[in-house]
Amino acid sequence: MPRPLRMTLQQIFEENAAYVWRVLRRLGVRDADVEDVCQEVFLVVHRKLATFDGSSTLRTWLYGICLRLASEYRRRPHRRREEVAGTVPEQIMAAPQDETLDRRRALDRLDAALDQLDDDKRAVFVLYEIEQLPMAEIAQAAGCPLQTAYSRLRAARAQIEAAMRRQELVAAPAGAARMTARSSA
Repeated sequence: MPRPLRMTLQQIFEENAAYVWRVLRRLGVRDADVEDVCQEVFLVVHRKLATFDGSSTLRTWLYGICLRLASEYRRRPHRRREEVAGTVPEQIMAAPQDETLDRRRALDRLDAALDQLDDDKRAVFVLYEIEQLPMAEIAQAAGCPLQTAYSRLRAARAQIEAAMRRQELVAAPAGAARMTARSSA
């Protein structure tokens, strides 16, 4: 039997803000806007906390809120396009420059590939592959049957794989040109 949550909004925020932030980024909310959308998530949590019945996990419930708000965000015609440099986490600052650059490029490639997915496929892919939630919880958060969630995951994987291959083909000639320029110097 589901039971009500016995946590304050403050506790929920402290324990889940980083999770919400990360999920929003992977769902396509740009760095410049993620703080605002994160606040919107916790405003919804504040309004709806009394109705949370515990029939799903807290993270599944939060993800459902993130999913809806990120989807609304992506449809907004006025969403900001600029990228604002934020504070770099210490573990990234400590990494060697080449490794940090490679990691940033890989994340940029993943973000670009995720941007090509529709919201339904993106949500399932992010939850399963990045957040590593069980598929039953993902289906519940996405409001779809379990087999539909699996179908979306298969389709998303195929699209991500194709997008990454296209990006490698585009990046390869530029990399080859740099190598040729270095060796002739």
